[in-house]
Amino acid sequence: MEDVEIIHSLGVNSYRFSISWARILPRGQLGGVNSAGIAFYDRLITALLQKGIEPFVTLHHFDMPQELETRYGSWLGAGIREEFGYYADVCFKAFGDRVRFWTTFNEPNMFAKFAYMLGNYPPARCSPPFGTCNSGNSRREPYVAAHNMLLSHAAAVENYKKNYQATQGGSIGIVIAMKWYELLTNCTEDILAVRRALSFEVNW
Repeated sequence: MEDVEIIHSLGVNSYRFSISWARILPRGQLGGVNSAGIAFYDRLITALLQKGIEPFVTLHHFDMPQELETRYGSWLGAGIREEFGYYADVCFKAFGDRVRFWTTFNEPNMFAKFAYMLGNYPPARCSPPFGTCNSGNSRREPYVAAHNMLLSHAAAVENYKKNYQATQGGSIGIVIAMKWYELLTNCTEDILAVRRALSFEVNW
């Protein structure tokens, strides 16, 4: 693979990439696993390892199969949690013998904000005064989506640790985009404000 050769030529020893959920399960559980999608990532992971490059794999980086978007309303429907769990399990089985570092979600806090509050990312849902989308509720939907993503993350981590970690020897986590906050003064109000801000940004 040309891209892997380029990475290797730069002296890079690790590569973080995301698997496309739609490429693995185009229709979710109902449609079955796309063997061509599995084969694509098999080739990529094998090529990376042959060049001494450690794959760091992310399962969700802001995309999902269109059919699941339609069926569940993306991350707004509770049913999407089972779908994500199935998808994660397929990936653990298919690639876990070679992947040691897993990430369930890339920046779910940013995705919830930009997709369901501001409407900048698909499915582009929002409401005034945050934006002028065709549909959405900026005061509620970001929290519903975040709730479902966090429950999906927890279930995938539990599954990996219970059924795969001992034999595959990998680790699993989540990527959170965060800001750091410093005290303006040492007054009680500022201390509490910083604690609230850090809790909201970091404690996912």
